[in-house]
Amino acid sequence: MGLSLKQLVIYSGLLAIGASAGLLSNRYLNEEPTATQTDENPLIVPATIKPFALPSYSSQDDLNFIAKAVQKVGPAVVRIDADREVSDNLPDALEQPFFRRFFGEELPIPKEHLERGTGSGFILSSDGRLLTNAHVVDGANQVKVTLKNGRIYTGKVVGIDRMTDVAVVKIQAEQLPIVALGRAETLNPGEWAIAIGNPLGLDNTVTVGIISALGRSSSEVGVPEKRVKFIQTDAAINPGNSGGPLLNAKGEVIGVNTAIRADAQGLGFAIPIETAQRVAEQLFAKGKVEHPYLGIHMVTLSEELQKQINENKDFGFKIDDSEGVIIIRVVPNSPAKQAGLQAGDLIITVGGAAVKTANDVQEQVEKSEIGKTLEMEVKRKGEKKLISVRPQAYPNRQNSSDKE
Repeated sequence: MGLSLKQLVIYSGLLAIGASAGLLSNRYLNEEPTATQTDENPLIVPATIKPFALPSYSSQDDLNFIAKAVQKVGPAVVRIDADREVSDNLPDALEQPFFRRFFGEELPIPKEHLERGTGSGFILSSDGRLLTNAHVVDGANQVKVTLKNGRIYTGKVVGIDRMTDVAVVKIQAEQLPIVALGRAETLNPGEWAIAIGNPLGLDNTVTVGIISALGRSSSEVGVPEKRVKFIQTDAAINPGNSGGPLLNAKGEVIGVNTAIRADAQGLGFAIPIETAQRVAEQLFAKGKVEHPYLGIHMVTLSEELQKQINENKDFGFKIDDSEGVIIIRVVPNSPAKQAGLQAGDLIITVGGAAVKTANDVQEQVEKSEIGKTLEMEVKRKGEKKLISVRPQAYPNRQNSSDKE
């Protein structure tokens, strides 16, 4: 059937509209824009339609320095799970015969049980040498080491050094990612600090802050039994971060994080990498570290302390100085005793270096060599004396807070 005149008019109109739309579409798909946005023309139709793509962030150029450092070091940071046997020891008072007779068989018996702890560490060599904190693996012969990629290894605790809180672990593996070591001795307060670890079991957590201070003594940090001058940072370091790396802006390891103060809110501490590396090398080589030991108890003087010592007859001596380092006790049969050091001696120099605080003395003794002569200048009853002492290896027993 043929179309009526009315139908032909409608059909021709539709074709014209379609053709116009096609031309318009073709123009906007291929031509460059000619319109500009004005108050009268607020809407601009895109002149060229291109395939839409999400921006890519895989390029190193798109990452900030923190993300670059984490990508560089992250694969070499590990989680360390340690199981150790501990006993529920009775309080000393309950061990007395009186309590045994009173309670009889009802007195609880100490039981052995496993205690689990989690910390961090990082890989020093591609064949599986790891560094961590001593308190992370203390009491464990073997630990479970989990890499960032999920691979799990059994690690052997090669050695620990409680005085620096450094320990080393070995796993049987090859071609592992490793960290790059920097230098803590060149740091300045205010530089960036990046911490990576497993706080509270949350693997590969990254926190960032600055270097707050350098050379914090063990006494200042609240762990006087340690022989470390700590790096202080405000990067969050919580339980589980212990043993993980502290990085500079280049992604180099400048310290070993240690959650050594549970109450240190907003304060983090790290062992300088030079100290940790030196101790780690000795632990891998000999399984232990020998620290030089003199056998003296000493304190840094103040006017108040001078007054207390002079008023207390138990010390057995009086002092005229209110500054410096005073020996308050000499351990029997110690190198100091054999050399002739006495309680009441004011230490002036150690190894030729002037000392003003007990921490200064500790640092100089740590630099000395076991069995070799160490010259000490002291003032005794107003007279200066030069005394030669031969440090011995530190005895394997509990440390005292002011003892060298």
